[in-house]
Amino acid sequence: MPDILLPIIALLSGFVLLIWSADEFTENGAKIANIFKISPLIIGLIIFGFGTSAPEMLVSALAAIEGNTGLSIGNAIGSNIFNIALVLGISAIISPIKVHGDILKKEWMFLMIVTLCAGLLLWDYRLDFTDGMILLSLLVLFFAYTFRQAKNKTYHEFEHNVSKTQVKKTWVMLIVGLVVLVSSAKLVVWGGVEVAKIFGVSGLIIGLSVVALGTSLPELAVSITSVLKKQYAMVVGNVIGSNLFNTMAVLAIPGLIHPSDVPVEVISRDYPVMLLLTVLLLVVSYKFNKEHIINRFGGFVLIGMFGLYMWQLC
Repeated sequence: MPDILLPIIALLSGFVLLIWSADEFTENGAKIANIFKISPLIIGLIIFGFGTSAPEMLVSALAAIEGNTGLSIGNAIGSNIFNIALVLGISAIISPIKVHGDILKKEWMFLMIVTLCAGLLLWDYRLDFTDGMILLSLLVLFFAYTFRQAKNKTYHEFEHNVSKTQVKKTWVMLIVGLVVLVSSAKLVVWGGVEVAKIFGVSGLIIGLSVVALGTSLPELAVSITSVLKKQYAMVVGNVIGSNLFNTMAVLAIPGLIHPSDVPVEVISRDYPVMLLLTVLLLVVSYKFNKEHIINRFGGFVLIGMFGLYMWQLC
């Protein structure tokens, strides 16, 4: 029995730290938007999207260095599936999410184009250095577009007024929040895996549930915190931004570090689900008027898709 005590403590403390760090990360991200008059969507796409994708990047890089390219590719595609189906689904069930029409016209369209490009690159069942460079080029293009959007627009309506004298403190707390966010996610994963092992759960189930969920915990924590604060642009920006980074950066890493063949299951099973969910993201948020809302029904649809995917895997 003592063997299970440490993993349980790690699991519980990881969740507590995850909740705290998600709140700090979201709050200070909003302050950065206030200070520099940047759209909360841009903050969600760049800071949250990149920051919460750090676990996936780390896992992908380590796996590629060890020659396990299949794990790297599965990590990128699997995380995208989790982000849309689970993260956005749960967030929408908690509170219907208002989606600005510009997001559907621009950011979602860019995600769709990137997803289709990734599919074309993987279609020959090979991910090599050239494929990795193409994906990184798309990432550079996305950065250029996003910063151009941020430069051309100013935003004056914010919940709190933040003085520019708080810039240094806000950036420090944002980075601290991110570090604790990623570390606590790792702590939850370790604790969950150890508990699962003690109870004799198979390695496959551990990988598909605890580890896959663990790398998406930062996105889930930030999205839930953002939706509770009614920062809907950050919720959608976080999910779209994270999926963009997963597709362009995380998927590029194994091609650049250790080019190899792509598992057949990725093309026949996993990629089609990722593509379908990307399309479904538009479907559940589209309404025949100017207001686009992912309601609770849409959230249950996304969760249902996630359940079907997990059932297919098992």
